[in-house]
Amino acid sequence: MRFKNPSLTQWILIAMALGILLGALCPEQAAQLKVLSNIFLRLIKCMLVPLVFGTLVVGIASHSQDLRAVGRLALKSLLYFEVVTSLALMVGLAAVNLAQPGSGISLPPPDPHAAPPPTTRVSFSGILEHTVPKSFFEAAASNDVLQVVCFAVLFATALAQVKPPHHGAMLGFCEALTETMFKFVGLVMRFAPVGIGAAMAATVAHSGLGVLLQLAKLILTLYAALAAFCILVLLPVALWAKIPVLNFLKTIRSPAILAFTTTSSDAALPDAMQRMIGFGVPKRIVSFVMPMGYSFNLDGSTLYLAVATVFVAQAAQIHLSLSQQLAILFTLMLTSKGMAGIPRASQVILAGTLLTFGLPLEGVLLIVGVDELMDMARTTVNLVGNCLASAVIARWEGVFGSQQDPSPDAVVP
Repeated sequence: MRFKNPSLTQWILIAMALGILLGALCPEQAAQLKVLSNIFLRLIKCMLVPLVFGTLVVGIASHSQDLRAVGRLALKSLLYFEVVTSLALMVGLAAVNLAQPGSGISLPPPDPHAAPPPTTRVSFSGILEHTVPKSFFEAAASNDVLQVVCFAVLFATALAQVKPPHHGAMLGFCEALTETMFKFVGLVMRFAPVGIGAAMAATVAHSGLGVLLQLAKLILTLYAALAAFCILVLLPVALWAKIPVLNFLKTIRSPAILAFTTTSSDAALPDAMQRMIGFGVPKRIVSFVMPMGYSFNLDGSTLYLAVATVFVAQAAQIHLSLSQQLAILFTLMLTSKGMAGIPRASQVILAGTLLTFGLPLEGVLLIVGVDELMDMARTTVNLVGNCLASAVIARWEGVFGSQQDPSPDAVVP
């Protein structure tokens, strides 16, 4: 009976298989399907800002009598994010030192016709300044989640101090906006199998076997490190917080597949937020923790940066001492925060780190050929880490399960 009426997840898996087959057999035609995946991503991104803004304002302003709880939630979230991302960096450094994926690989010579990799030095003060938007509309137009979160928190705090009837009118508008955007998510997700299948077809058609084989060890090292991080860090955290692991995995499987195939955190965020609410995490926790996590809790991306930085040093035959690697770790602990708000984020942070420690920027050009394949895995771990963070914080607050829906698949049509 289930096969006769496939779920959304099953349709997505079918579309992935068809996309891979089409990309391998008909690469020229498959490359043309990129337009379908772009349309799907545009539909997702156009609802990201109103959804994040609405849910965050409702989550804070509806608790106008207890703004201290909001501050406590922020402190707990930031503490959790810092600990987990630091562990991700350590796992990445351990994996790249054990596997030595850069040994035997030569860096490409500088190409005078190629666009130079970004060389901006990324500092913690720059990230901090970037957090505050010059204009809400500019932040919304560029889908800068970090700046939208900053504005929404200030807006909601101000709204919590507004007296009736204006408080109720504005809060009611934001609640209606949130409910409408969740219905919007359901409509867009019906198009997900088409968009995901097209994305897989274009990815397979674009990635050549030559560069894949040359850098296979780097890709395998990253995937193994991400798997080790999930098993050694995220799983114990889930068990410690008494999160039902199997139900959690069932809940996030569709947004995880979406993140993997589209390599876009933005694409998976709306569906993931809705499913975590159905999983039993209160809306006020989800609306606060997950958008903040997409700026401060990018576990997969921070682990990747540790692996990529040391990989470039190995390829350039530059020995990094333990103290130098610890300095790299500390630097990435700071500069990787707010990464989601930077265009070409991973390349910018990586290039800035290489520049800081005197490593050759040609390493960015070497990695970019397989970056999309690595981005699939790190984006998925980013999503899983942020979904788990919302559940852990809810348990920490003593409110996990207060809105539990036993059927995660029922959350999104």
